[in-house]
Amino acid sequence: MPLLDVVLLAATVISVRNGAEPSVWHGLSAAYLGITVVYGHSTLRWADRKFAQRYGNEPEPTAPTLYGRQAIVAAWLSWLRFLLAYGISVGLTAGLIALAGGVREGAPLLVWLNPLTKILVYSVIWPLITTLRPGTAPAPRPDGERS
Repeated sequence: MPLLDVVLLAATVISVRNGAEPSVWHGLSAAYLGITVVYGHSTLRWADRKFAQRYGNEPEPTAPTLYGRQAIVAAWLSWLRFLLAYGISVGLTAGLIALAGGVREGAPLLVWLNPLTKILVYSVIWPLITTLRPGTAPAPRPDGERS
């Protein structure tokens, strides 16, 4: 977990534990932490690659064409990563609600669960469609034909 995430988590917990009234911003920090724990490292790797391509004259890698079983696995793994981020966010929110003294006192923290739940539900559409229609391998080109 990056240092910034640890500091944010500590600040949020200390704030609520010391009697601050839980707010929407505390809920946002729980949502942010869940997402950055799961996606932070891959986002930084992506940004490093893009920087190296732009300023370091690195060649741009070709993305693999996914079809069939590979496409299905990739779509479900992507959704499971968000499910993990969602679970971490919900767990942190529940912990903050418990620190606040219960659901009545921690109600503002629940605001961020609505958009996160919607994203979770809507994002399952892509893996379902990919499972039903995974695509086929590209047709081989006749010899001598250029793209």
